[in-house]
Amino acid sequence: MKYEDILRNPEILEFYRRGDANLAALGFTDHSTAHTQLVARKAAEILLAFGHGQEEAELARIAGFMHDIGNAINRKHHAEYGALLANEILEDTDLSIRDRVRVVSAIANHDESSGIVADTIAAALIIADKTDVRRTRVREKDPILFDIHDRVNYAVTETKLICEPERKMITLALTIDENICTMYEYFDIFLGRMTMCSHAAQLFDARFSLHVNGQKVL
Repeated sequence: MKYEDILRNPEILEFYRRGDANLAALGFTDHSTAHTQLVARKAAEILLAFGHGQEEAELARIAGFMHDIGNAINRKHHAEYGALLANEILEDTDLSIRDRVRVVSAIANHDESSGIVADTIAAALIIADKTDVRRTRVREKDPILFDIHDRVNYAVTETKLICEPERKMITLALTIDENICTMYEYFDIFLGRMTMCSHAAQLFDARFSLHVNGQKVL
């Protein structure tokens, strides 16, 4: 089984259609396949940058694309629900039991409220997911109706995730319009996520750093 098969899987795509509709009703930012494809790509890039092989990168792509399917059931505990759904779907593929369990475990542990960073697949998924901060994640609505999540994402005009294995560094570099969102608001939403990224970076023997408007803030 290849990542391309997961991308075209009608069951997974239907879970995402329902999950993103659920989150739209709740007022959440985009959690469609646009988000999960980006997470899949970044997770693989992190592993490859730090010397891991193509097989592990492929597992990260699969976990990255499938990590949010649990939103179709409920936002609360979506990581755990998603892991159970992913396990059922992947049972019908030629993925080995060991690889399937690694993917399922990474999905189950990607949320900062309850997740743990147990291996490099999970670590890459966590960093890729938590650093997806961008204006295009905000759904079309009157800016007057923006909540803090909308403002934080809309304020980000540029995002770069930089892996530097020679320096043992993973850096999230953001350009933020502070007229839209203050740094206090950013950390109110993202401090827990950035802390989880810091723990995840340690599995690559690296440090995680956050730079905003050219200045190191974490």
